[in-house]
Amino acid sequence: MKYLVGARGSQLSVAQTNWVISELKKVNPDAEFEIKPITTKGDTDSRPLFTIDQKGIFEKEVDRAVAQKEVDFAVHSLKDVPSKLDSGLVLASIPKREVVNDVFISPDGSTLDSIKPNSVIGTSSLRRAVQISRKRPDVTVKPIRGNIETRIKKASGEDFDAIVLAKAGISRLDVEVNHTILSTDDFSPSPGQGAIAIVAREGDSSTIQMLKSIEDADSRLEIEAERALSDYVDSGCRFPIGAYAKSNGSEMTLTVTAFSVDGKQSLQVTTRGSKNDPISIGHNAGKELQEKGVKDLALNWREKVEEWNKA
Repeated sequence: MKYLVGARGSQLSVAQTNWVISELKKVNPDAEFEIKPITTKGDTDSRPLFTIDQKGIFEKEVDRAVAQKEVDFAVHSLKDVPSKLDSGLVLASIPKREVVNDVFISPDGSTLDSIKPNSVIGTSSLRRAVQISRKRPDVTVKPIRGNIETRIKKASGEDFDAIVLAKAGISRLDVEVNHTILSTDDFSPSPGQGAIAIVAREGDSSTIQMLKSIEDADSRLEIEAERALSDYVDSGCRFPIGAYAKSNGSEMTLTVTAFSVDGKQSLQVTTRGSKNDPISIGHNAGKELQEKGVKDLALNWREKVEEWNKA
């Protein structure tokens, strides 16, 4: 059986798609796979991500190809996949998750703690930008776009003294670069960070069964809790939150952090429960955030983003 696999044409997307294929071949040795690169809106629009008022900018065109039977399944960075997929599609498999931490990269080996005041630090994420500013209010944070290797090169140029990005990206690309791992206590990851999502057509049972052969049960449950929380509070590029679910035996802990635009206010909740009921854990965390006033923070973020877009 030969499968056509949809993916973005970026180096990271191709690398993680090849990893998925290699894992599938270990348990499905007779299967053949071919990657079909597909360009997405996120690849052609160079604006900062938070200025693009559309969910799924890195996956919509790829998933459309799945729905229209142009490819058999698609491979994504899970954090790019909206909590609700288009009709007829399912999140068929979530392989074992990479580490969720962000990393700090600077050409001279400086850490976030030691880098000189007034340094310019680049990030593509509003969540990271706020967390950098909370930790080091004496530096300047600017948006940065481009693939991972491009961003690393920019950190050695005139515009940026350092960058912050996900550890999973440099691991999957096998990029050798000096970096400092940032604690999840200070840099709560994006919901789904470090995980891969494999999307298939609903009802394509043979393909789904094949994809399930590389699913990691705990990663699936942890992701479901984080995505349930994200959906409950409607988080995203225009309202960034950090969320990290971790299984321990039969239990699961979900820690969620939300910030004000200026970073001076923060809300954090930690919810525990049976890992076999991840949706309830995510919803309970969302309810607790709402009781603490998260809607006001969300409105503040969206109003500020509109101001930035008009400026």
